[in-house]
Amino acid sequence: MTGPRPGPRPRGGRSSGRSAAGKLYALGALGLLAAVLVLSLGMGAVSYGPRAVLSALTGESSGGGDPVAAVIIRDLRLARTLAAGLAGAALAVSGALLQGLFRNPLADPYILGTSAGASLGAAVALVFVRTPGSASLGAFAGALGAVALSGAATRSTARSGSTTSVLLAGTAVSALCSAGVTLLVSLRQQDLYAVYFWLLGSFNGRGWGDLAILAPLSAATTVAALLLARPLDVLASGEESARSLGLDVRLIRAAAVSVAALGTAAAVAAGGIVGFVGLVAPHAARLVFGPSHGRLIPASAVAGAVLLMAADALARTVLAPLELPVGVLTAFAGAPFFLVLLAHRGGGRR
Repeated sequence: MTGPRPGPRPRGGRSSGRSAAGKLYALGALGLLAAVLVLSLGMGAVSYGPRAVLSALTGESSGGGDPVAAVIIRDLRLARTLAAGLAGAALAVSGALLQGLFRNPLADPYILGTSAGASLGAAVALVFVRTPGSASLGAFAGALGAVALSGAATRSTARSGSTTSVLLAGTAVSALCSAGVTLLVSLRQQDLYAVYFWLLGSFNGRGWGDLAILAPLSAATTVAALLLARPLDVLASGEESARSLGLDVRLIRAAAVSVAALGTAAAVAAGGIVGFVGLVAPHAARLVFGPSHGRLIPASAVAGAVLLMAADALARTVLAPLELPVGVLTAFAGAPFFLVLLAHRGGGRR
């Protein structure tokens, strides 16, 4: 006689384990974000410990704490640090979108020509307008204008809407805008320093007014990217397969490019050209949370915020009281990562 057959295995065990691990990772990411925020607020020419930072944020300094620390942390550093975090989140979400769209981990938000367009717009504002906030507005307009020009060039090509045509159009627009910046600073060399420092990226002087503009744009970028998460997962299997499942690939491509352009333009307008955040942060998030865009996009936002807040804190601390351009630090960190990634991909293809 044979014994009773074993019952069916519970199907929810593995998925519930993954769900629990995902929640644990999410809590860890949020904890890391809060820790970096507190540490960043304490770093600078005058340093404060986490207890002093928390006291200043909660208003305890008015009851016997250090009032100078409260002014420095709440009035000078808080808006700047939050602006760096939001800009990093917008760049990382834009990078995650474009990496998913092009199915290429080497894609970053600046391949659309946004950085060069923003540079030209900011240079025009710094040379001819010179009013407070004009560089940010010029950068935002220039970034969106560059993407619009890339889109118009893409639609006019025989391979309209293909990812290759989008990349080629972005490259051409970048070259055109970069030539415009070079010509402008050559003709007005007295403005060279202001343009050059802006191109290197900095959040120095950012206040609550800048944050009021950046916060809704960064939030809109993240929400719109989450709405595109499922189509991007479908697109990962290839365009032909996605079309066979009823996905309008051209519409999804246009939407993803537009959302990425908005997020990149907002970030560049807030902090100048800050490279490699949109490349590195999605990779770091993908290693922990996997390739599903529903998890990858919010995780990338957190990773980008952490990375750029930390870089901004180091920029004002390493050579204090002097301040380094934050783009220099992100380049030092991101360029080796890019080279390792490129070498890994090349080795995998051989």
